[in-house]
Formats: sequence, structure tokens, C-alpha cells
Amino acid sequence: MARLLLEQGPITAAEVAAGLGLSGAAVRRHLDALIAGGEAETRDAPHLGRRSRGRPAKHFLLTDAGRVRFGHGYDDLATSALRFLATHAGEEAVGEFARSRVHELLGGAEARVSAAGGPGERAEALAEVLSGRGYAAATREVGGANGVVGVQLCQHHCPVAHVAAEFPELCEAETEAFAAVLGTHVQRLATIARGDSACTTHVPVPAPERRSGPLVTTTSPRGRQHDDHS
Repeated sequence: MARLLLEQGPITAAEVAAGLGLSGAAVRRHLDALIAGGEAETRDAPHLGRRSRGRPAKHFLLTDAGRVRFGHGYDDLATSALRFLATHAGEEAVGEFARSRVHELLGGAEARVSAAGGPGERAEALAEVLSGRGYAAATREVGGANGVVGVQLCQHHCPVAHVAAEFPELCEAETEAFAAVLGTHVQRLATIARGDSACTTHVPVPAPERRSGPLVTTTSPRGRQHDDHS
């Protein structure tokens, strides 16, 4: 169905049903799923002549997110561009590009994150910013024998992972930017570019700010796990 929308869209549900030999109810169910997933959208069909009574027909078409399932050459293009940059302008130019990209990624949110409080609160604010940029980020506290010793910032998606696999400067610049905006040294523990399931950055919590007591895992009303302390 997605391929039909790609090749023939915008197209009506009736045309989809005819093209695939499915019932109208089945087509609507699948179209609703594509729309709910952000992979398809609707628009009013153009009117030719007098408008008939009843609801206007809807045309369905894929969104940019829906087109991703069919592949793009963006990663190959970006990798080729960075290779060209490294060859003709040097490795430092690649590093400058990486730092510029991270600055654009944060989008002026540095002041908002810096004003959030201690490292843990700043990490949470940074995770919200990154999630808004499509990185599906979250934080979790890390406990030791004496209570919380740090926070892990986990990015469960990385749009440039394939490019970063060849150009780790992208990850390095991101880590440097995180340290700057969080106001503390951070350590990158894992990256999707290296085959890990998430990009994980450890943010230490200074001793005066650590909470003592055993960690008790709880779940917030929104379903995110938090670590409480007795």
C-alpha cells in the first residue's frame, strides 16, 4: 500500500482498494495505520466542475517519513561530501563542520539547558531538547554504594549513525558540546555508530549534590522509569 501511494499518490482510498483488490474497510484500516505512524497524510481532492453533496473526497500520499522506508541516498551523499571535504580541506575542516552541525542541532537551547540547575537537571533538559530534534533521548540515574553517582543520557535514535561510523568527528563534537552545555566533564560510553543499541553519555553528579540511600526503580505516570531514594 505504501508503494502504491509512492508511485501513484495522491490517490483516493477507492483507487487504492481497486489497485490492490482489497475491501474499502481493509484499505481504511491500513491507511489509518500509516497516518497514525506519520507515514501518510491526506489532502482534499481537487474539484473539477460543480461540487457534489457529501464530504469531499480525500487524497492520500506519503510523507517524508513514509518515503524513508524505500531508502534515500542521503547517507551516501553526506559521506561522499565529508570525504571530499577531508581530502581537499583537511581533517580539521571535518571537525569544524561537525562542531557547526552540533551548534545547529542544539538550536540556541544552550541557555535553557544551562539554567536548568545541577548536572542531573541539565541532562534532563538536554534530553528534552534532543527528543524534540528526533533523537528519542531520555535520562536515567546511576547508583553506587553511596547512592546516585551520575546520570546517563541515552539517545535511542541517531539520524547520522551511518555517516558517523566513518567520521567519528560527528560523535566527538557532540560529546564536546554536551560537556560545554552541561558544565561538566562527560564520558561517551556507547554509540549507535559503533553498533550499540543507543548513544549513551555518562554525566557525573558532584558529591555535594548526590543523594544517598538505595535506589528504588519506579515508573512515572507517563511510563518512564525513575530512580527514587529512601
